[in-house]
Amino acid sequence: METLGGLLALLCVVLAGAQTLNIRETLEDCPVDLFFVLDTSESVALRQKPPDYYINQIKRFTNDFIDELREMRHRCDRTLRWNSGALHYSDEVKLVRGLSDLRTQRQALKNDISAIDYIGKGTYTDCAIKMGLGQVMISGSHYRENKYIVVVTDGHPLTGYKEPCGGVQEAVNEAKQHGVKIFSVAITPDQEETRLSLIATNPNYRQNFTAADNTKASKIQTIRTIINIITNETKDTCCSYDCTAPDGSPGRKGDFGAKGETGRPGMPGEKGDDGKPGSIGDPGPAGYGGMKGDRGGKGGKGDRGHKGYKGEKGQRGNDGIDGAKGEDGFAGLPGCKGSPGLNGLRGDPGPKGDAGPYGLKGGKGDPGKDSGPGRPGNNGQPGSEGEDGRPGNNGDKGERGDDGPPGVDGANGETGEIGEKGEQGTSGNRGPRGELGEPGPRGEQGREGLTGPNGEPGEPGRPGSPGYRGDEGPAGPEGPKGRRGIKGAPGDRGQIGERGENGVAGNGTAGCPGFQGYPGVRGPPGEGGVPGTPGPKGDDGEPGDPGRDNNTPGPPGPDGPKGHRGPEGNPGLPGPPGPQGTDECEILDIIMKLCSCCECRCAAMDLTFIVDSSESIGSANFALAKDFIITVIDRLTKDQQLKFATNDSRLSVVQYSGSAAQEVVKISAAGLIDFKERVRKLKWLAEATYTGEALDFSLTRTINEMNHPNKVVIVLTDGRSDISRDRVPLDVLCGKGLRVGGLGVKDYAGTEPNKEQIGELICQNDPKPGFYFVRENFAELLDDAFLQNLTAEICLDKNCPDYKCPISFSQSSDIMVMMDSSASVGKNNFETTKTFVSRLAERFLTAERARGATVKMGVGQYSSSARMEQSLTSDLAQLSSQTEQAAFQNDGTDVLEAMDFAMKGFGQLTDRGDSGRRRKTLLLFSDGRSQGLTASALVSRVRQVANAGVDVFVIAVGRQVNEANLLTLVSRGRSDDTIYAQRHLFRVPDYNSLLRGVFHKIVSRRVSLP
Repeated sequence: METLGGLLALLCVVLAGAQTLNIRETLEDCPVDLFFVLDTSESVALRQKPPDYYINQIKRFTNDFIDELREMRHRCDRTLRWNSGALHYSDEVKLVRGLSDLRTQRQALKNDISAIDYIGKGTYTDCAIKMGLGQVMISGSHYRENKYIVVVTDGHPLTGYKEPCGGVQEAVNEAKQHGVKIFSVAITPDQEETRLSLIATNPNYRQNFTAADNTKASKIQTIRTIINIITNETKDTCCSYDCTAPDGSPGRKGDFGAKGETGRPGMPGEKGDDGKPGSIGDPGPAGYGGMKGDRGGKGGKGDRGHKGYKGEKGQRGNDGIDGAKGEDGFAGLPGCKGSPGLNGLRGDPGPKGDAGPYGLKGGKGDPGKDSGPGRPGNNGQPGSEGEDGRPGNNGDKGERGDDGPPGVDGANGETGEIGEKGEQGTSGNRGPRGELGEPGPRGEQGREGLTGPNGEPGEPGRPGSPGYRGDEGPAGPEGPKGRRGIKGAPGDRGQIGERGENGVAGNGTAGCPGFQGYPGVRGPPGEGGVPGTPGPKGDDGEPGDPGRDNNTPGPPGPDGPKGHRGPEGNPGLPGPPGPQGTDECEILDIIMKLCSCCECRCAAMDLTFIVDSSESIGSANFALAKDFIITVIDRLTKDQQLKFATNDSRLSVVQYSGSAAQEVVKISAAGLIDFKERVRKLKWLAEATYTGEALDFSLTRTINEMNHPNKVVIVLTDGRSDISRDRVPLDVLCGKGLRVGGLGVKDYAGTEPNKEQIGELICQNDPKPGFYFVRENFAELLDDAFLQNLTAEICLDKNCPDYKCPISFSQSSDIMVMMDSSASVGKNNFETTKTFVSRLAERFLTAERARGATVKMGVGQYSSSARMEQSLTSDLAQLSSQTEQAAFQNDGTDVLEAMDFAMKGFGQLTDRGDSGRRRKTLLLFSDGRSQGLTASALVSRVRQVANAGVDVFVIAVGRQVNEANLLTLVSRGRSDDTIYAQRHLFRVPDYNSLLRGVFHKIVSRRVSLP
């Protein structure tokens, strides 16, 4: 091949004459054009902190690529040389440098690439490819086959907006028609492969090329693979050429020579003139589906169609909007008091809450005290083996004990010799799941709302239906015998009876009348005739003589008719006192449990949503964001009964992207439906991310127009603001009396949101600190559990009905509270007890009292032994502090010791009855169970306490209680004193119920009553 090249070169010299060295070198060159199209859009620039991290990776990759573009000599003695240029693009295309000869302008091209500053907006890849195609077609190599483009992009966006230059598919097809090949290089391995494959000319020009891989070897491998593909494809083009020496002077006509060998294909000529229009070709294959066009204008009314058949049943429609609140109905009659209901079943556990922010690191605890070992006892003599006892009853299941304190670290042992490496052990079993934490204390009661105007008087009610007939009363006493009445008038004559049947007809003729004979013997009596009609009532006869007295009572007669109501009797003796009725606190507790109007509702507010509409969000995610906003509004209006209107709670939505790219939607007089429709019509902006500028825009255009003191702002973003170019700080909303909530969501590529930026914009140091949530994807924004948590954070300020349950003391009182600190209670429940006692202390020591009266309270705890945490005092701060510092004993239970200790706390002996002028009350936590307790000992101790003038109240927690002992504790040792016992015993199902509702008010109210 080298010999053939030499012969051809020698032939050219003979034909063309003296040729210069430069002309010979030009003929030997085979130029190749390689143009770089670099993506510097927002989805690339802000993918990782700092914003230009991947932009620098792309620039470094391109400069490394240019360094690898070296001249090489083909076997046909032609030299492959390179022309290269570059552009970068976002929603505009910027030319870095046109095609340049790398033999002279290599460093200049690299310098221009290093000076690229990213645009950071949308991604118009189709426009960039077409501009790169124009650069390689108008300049550079005259070989059509030696033209290549390298596109470095992340493939975003896959869908979402109409590309302004016809789309990537059209740009790639146009390059194929001109013979230009396109390589597709991803920025990182986890890119939109579908989009990248569409950009590449064929799969051989894709091959999972990566520009910003973590390893340099991988990037160099990508560069050299592309260069090898180009050199192999251009070899045939470079080694196929004709010699084009200039013509010499014409010589004499020679003889016909022999037929020569077929020559090589000639070099391509210059571009010819435009040819005549060709004939219309065959229809091409179906093109790719275009983007959805804009909505057309409204068409004219068409002809009336034929009557259609009845269609299938449609799908269920969307829920309608809640109707307006109806007028108040007539007040119902008071119902009868119902029987107490059964305890309800335990509800299902609620949804798992979102992870809260990390708390501050706690300080190191005080070291525990070392306790020395006890002295060992003497070994006793072994006793004789006893008989097998009967199996005992199954005991109650004990509660789980608290974890013991960690043991003291042992002394360091001596350093052993280094042993041989052991075999790898098997992985251990997974540890048990930790117990659920105790729920936090209930928040403070909200402020009292303004009193509403009096309603108009209602219409008069309809008359009630007549009542049922009452029960018959008891028979009244027999009255005195009345005087004889006057003679009554005769009664009416009865009706004539029916005619009888005719007799049988006789025979014979009538004879002559005979003489009257003598009367014969009286015949037998005939059959009874038919009773005649009753005659008129005769006159009353004369009364007969009174008969002899008959002392034998006759049979009882039938019950007479109901008599008239007799006169009221004399008032009876007063009956025994009945049980105490339900007081205000207990009624309030019932109302709060049963009446929905007593629930705390979301306070009126002005709410603003600020939504990220940048390119990194993506079209599909932006549609989910709009659905999320509408769903939150529906929940607030339906569940929390918020009313959004121009004269009530105001509502607005701001979407933002790059600089001066913001759009605001406010609620208007058209109402909430019109507002939602305008939110649905928001278009994805797909530019940069200027979050600080958007917050400042929202502050000026919407937030400053809010009138409510309760203002909430929700910022929905992927947490990757372009802080290098956005000069407005992210904390622009801080110090404005707002509650800012941040919702950070991973973008389309699964990149974590920047928690530092989210933490900065929610103003954690404000008097009203904000909150934030992080979601895996935008679909999780519509999760029911998340929406519950979010609406709870939005409605942190609530309007609650202000029902008060005041207490007062008519005389000086001493109150001693003894907390149960035994092992069966548990440490967590003991902490709950301390919180409950602190609430009682606040009620007792701040209550109203009669003139000259004082109230003191003390707190102690008991287990196997009793301990005083705070003696009787009226200092609330000191009492609360000492109660909070009380340590859990975690030992046995001795109720008798607790009562005896409390009596000493009152400053009295248990066997002395001193009424004094101060009322003394003992509030005891107990389930009635105590070690070694007998019924007689308990009755004796309770009577001693009662004789000392001390009222005992007991709080029993749980269902595993000793009912007999509880009744003894609260009945002053009298088993028949049930009314007193009922008033002095409180029951709750568990320790958490101590802090629910108004239970502490019920206890304090009943204890304060005389």
